[in-house]
Amino acid sequence: MKHIFQKGSNQSKPTLLLLHGTGGTEQDLLPLAERIDRDANILSVRGNVSENGMPRFFRRLAEGVFDEDDLIYRTEELNKFLDEAAEKYDLDRNNIVAVGYSNGANIAASLMFHYKDALRAASLHHPMVPRRGMDMPDLTGKDVLIAAGKNDPICPAQESEELQSLLSGAGAKVEMHWESGGHQLTLGEVEAAESWYRKL
Repeated sequence: MKHIFQKGSNQSKPTLLLLHGTGGTEQDLLPLAERIDRDANILSVRGNVSENGMPRFFRRLAEGVFDEDDLIYRTEELNKFLDEAAEKYDLDRNNIVAVGYSNGANIAASLMFHYKDALRAASLHHPMVPRRGMDMPDLTGKDVLIAAGKNDPICPAQESEELQSLLSGAGAKVEMHWESGGHQLTLGEVEAAESWYRKL
């Protein structure tokens, strides 16, 4: 997968896995990672799917309607990529913290839904429920931040609440951060991600 790797100055820190939104690239969230932890490794990945020329991490059938088969396939693909990147760059595979926005947050959530040890923690900005009606792994000991907009037209508030409920039900410790606005990534939620990360 096309990606950027930046080695951090402190190898005891987590590796920040950056996952962009629809139409974004592996450059998009670099400033956010700089805010969260300038000493950590950064692994920023570009989605392998193109929707009318816009990079995404998995296909969708319509706005808010995921292609579930492709989601499962792409989640496995990303998990394998993380295994390979950990070996290639000598990273602690058990200390990866995802920071995802929109489509990137959805694939990060999907990693947690499908693979117990894919991520240590995840900061999910404007995520949706990746899949319903599946047996989730035991996520005890995993930390999740969900940052959501109360007036988000793409990701309704109840979607974020349902995701919180599913992750909590699987044992994850979930913190919610609400903004009053829509689907945009705001300074307020960046600050929330910083303070959440410091408690890990």
